Amino acid sequence: MKLSIFTILLFITPMVAFAQVNKLPENPDPGSCYVRCVTPNVYETVKKRVMVAPAYKKLEVVPAEFKTETFKVMVKEPTKKFIYHPAEYKTVIDTIMIKEGYNTVQIDPAQLTGDIEEIEVKPETARWEYNHDPNNCSSADPRDCMVLCYVKVPGESKVIQVQKLVRDASYGTTPVAPEYITVSKRVIAKKAWVEEIDIPAEYKTFTRTVKVKDETVHEETVPAKYVDELVEVLKKKGGVLVWEEIDCELTDYTVLPIYYELGSARLTSESKRIIDERIYSLMKAKPNIKVEIASHTDSRGSASSNMALSQRRAESVVNYLVGKGIARSRLIARGYGETRLRNRCADGVQCTEEEHQQNRRTEFRVLGSN
Repeated sequence: MKLSIFTILLFITPMVAFAQVNKLPENPDPGSCYVRCVTPNVYETVKKRVMVAPAYKKLEVVPAEFKTETFKVMVKEPTKKFIYHPAEYKTVIDTIMIKEGYNTVQIDPAQLTGDIEEIEVKPETARWEYNHDPNNCSSADPRDCMVLCYVKVPGESKVIQVQKLVRDASYGTTPVAPEYITVSKRVIAKKAWVEEIDIPAEYKTFTRTVKVKDETVHEETVPAKYVDELVEVLKKKGGVLVWEEIDCELTDYTVLPIYYELGSARLTSESKRIIDERIYSLMKAKPNIKVEIASHTDSRGSASSNMALSQRRAESVVNYLVGKGIARSRLIARGYGETRLRNRCADGVQCTEEEHQQNRRTEFRVLGSN
């Protein structure tokens, strides 16, 4: 059946209007799926130091310290006693010089002899002399007939009578011994002296209490107390509408093949590897999407305990991703307990372990962010 142009326009016009109002993705590929996201505020976790108690002074009285000591008081001053001891003498023979020795001198006079000596009284010299013979000069200028000669003038000497020294004067000495007499005399063998005897002072002993250290105040400064708190500060404001293209299968619940120990929510190393490959890498590549983590149990056990266990298991996945840097606001942990069984294995139904295993599962799906 062919549609009229009017009918086609009626069908297209609302779609265009819806796309314009909701800002649908432009030029989508057939078969593609998109989730509507609003870019979140980007926060940065910083460490802030908070003073929880101020610094203050703590005062404490330090008591005075005393000690007991003994002391002496002089009741009679010291004095001295003197005993005189006279000098002691002895007789000695002493030799006294009454005339000092001396030396007599013998002189041997100098010896001279007569002689003559010739001495120069006028030295030999030379001088210039002019010779002129006017009779034999044919020139009208007499200077032309002059002869200049350098003439030697002999010196003059004189003979005088002199004496020469044959031997100089000298002298010799002859010692004359000194003269002595002997004298008997008394000399001090031991000088007079005064013996000094100390008479000590007299004392009485008393006891008293004396201060060693005065009473004081001990001042101690109690430091302020601080705690470091992790706070989130806005790094980049969000609120922008964007469309994230994703695999269409991820918009519905997809089983995450991770397994827990019996009754435990602890993740194994293999489970963490699967979470990294399936969810962490996706959320890093698509920074605006949210992901729901849904955990389920089988029907064995009470409904309340199964609900709590499934919630803990979903939260363990969320906590692991948060620890790797994914914002908690982008993750939703939901435990469904035994409310969404995939098969007939409800309470009271006999099932194999493999059938129960199908219900013990963790799933995830991609959500848009509003």
